[in-house]
Amino acid sequence: MTRYLISFDAGAMDHIPEEEMPDVGKAAHAVVQEAVSAGVFVFGAGLERRRASVVATDGTVTDGPYPETREVVGGFTIVDVASHEDALAWAAKIAAACRCAQEVRQLMPDPETDAMLHRAGRRW
Repeated sequence: MTRYLISFDAGAMDHIPEEEMPDVGKAAHAVVQEAVSAGVFVFGAGLERRRASVVATDGTVTDGPYPETREVVGGFTIVDVASHEDALAWAAKIAAACRCAQEVRQLMPDPETDAMLHRAGRRW
């Protein structure tokens, strides 16, 4: 299995009227439940719409990009699926539920971290 990041930009859902957001939330949670039931959901979340803190290698903390810029991720889901096509299929379900386009990227495998999590009795 391969892990994929499915994400959307901050502001991608701004076109949705406030009164429709509960319906969007229900639809999104239904897709999450489907992914959980299918055994492919790893983790997902929306991100707070505020400026990020960037910590440099020397520990210096600065303000990061502002949420209004298109480079900022607004939310994401990580799935563990057999193929890129499977990831695209889940992204299509998420896009329909959230009413916004989704970006799909394969995560690099990290067997050492997987082994650490396994030893700790956890799965990411």
